[in-house]
This record gives sequence, C-alpha cells and structure tokens, in this order.
Amino acid sequence: MRAIYLCVFISLIIHVQHITAQDETQAKTSFGVLGGVNFFNLVGDDSDGVEEENDVLLGFQGGVFARIPLASQFYLQPGLLYVQKGAKNESDLGKITYRLAYAELPINFLYKAQVGAGSILLGFGPYVAYGINGNVKAESGGVSLDDDIVFQNEVALTDPLTNFYAKRFDAGANVFFGYELAGGISVQFNAQLGMLDVNPDDNRVADDKTSIRNTGFGISLGYGF
Repeated sequence: MRAIYLCVFISLIIHVQHITAQDETQAKTSFGVLGGVNFFNLVGDDSDGVEEENDVLLGFQGGVFARIPLASQFYLQPGLLYVQKGAKNESDLGKITYRLAYAELPINFLYKAQVGAGSILLGFGPYVAYGINGNVKAESGGVSLDDDIVFQNEVALTDPLTNFYAKRFDAGANVFFGYELAGGISVQFNAQLGMLDVNPDDNRVADDKTSIRNTGFGISLGYGF
C-alpha cells in the first residue's frame, strides 16, 4: 500500500512540474504604456568648482515598454520614453529655469512576484538619452528672457556668451519599484542618476571645473497588455 501511495505522490509531483514548465515556456512578450510626473535637478559644480545650489523642477514622463520573459519571475524590460528634466535657481538677483526634454531608452531587469491580488515590481538597469530640445527662462526685475538651449559637445571661443549650452547625449542608471494589479494597471516609483556630464567643454573658461549631471525621481501609472 505504501508503494502505491509513493507512486501516486511522485506522479503528482511530475504532473505539477510539467504544468509549471509549460506555463513558463508559454510566457510571451507583453507590452505596456506609462505616464506620470517627475522631479529633476541639475547637480554638480560650477566653473569654479563650487557646488551648484539648484532646486528640483516638476516635469512629465511617458512612453511605452516591452516585457520580455527571461526566467520564472524575471524579465528584460526595455522602453522608449519622453522625459522632461531640468532645474530652477532662485536668488536675490532673479530666477532661472532650465528645461530639457529627452527621448530616453531604459533597459531594465525586472523581478515580478505575486503578492496578494497583484504583483510587486522591482527593477534596475541603465538608460541612454538623446536631447530633443531645451529652454532657458531668466526673470529679473520684471524683465524676462526666454531662449533655446544649444546642443553641442564643445563651446568654442567665438560662441556667444548669452547662450546656454548642453550635450545632447546622456546616460545613467535607473531603479524602480511598484505594484501591478491583476488587470494590468500599475503604479511605479522610480529614481534616476545621471552618470555623464551634460555640460559641454567650454574653451572660453580657463581651468573650467564645471560638472553637471541630471538626477531625479518620479511617479508613474502604467497599463500592461
């Protein structure tokens, strides 16, 4: 009798493992959209090596993503996003607002595990970004100046002093966590650390110590299908 029970038990284990293996191999790539707000800053040092004292700027982020199964509960999640970044600076002299817009490609590794009625989402990975446009607005004494940011990697001696320059390419690291309901709706909190200087090399400044990077965090709602 014990031998019969043992055979039945082993058969059940093999059957369950077979079903699980089928579920994992049948997992398919899925897609989704997300959008939300972010809070970014331009951090680093100015031309004299003094730390910048900018404030965070409210912006928007949104786009699409794919979720590619790698193993049980693990995915590769690339995306294509439109992300607004920048900073603002207020002093007794006035207020300056820097706005930068990027087309961003994050490539995240995602861990997704069922908890309650939905699943927790934990992810991290690198990103690369391409500057689409930018704007600087300066306000002082009732006078306002609004100008486009010029994207270039190096500032020549003959370039205008009145322009604000930035490198077009950026790259860094993402980390995020969130919760996804069974219907595919999710909320996600993300943080981002830029690892490249976005300020160009300025040949007009002797011994230029400027080093400025994008950094920030955001909150997004998503929908997977």
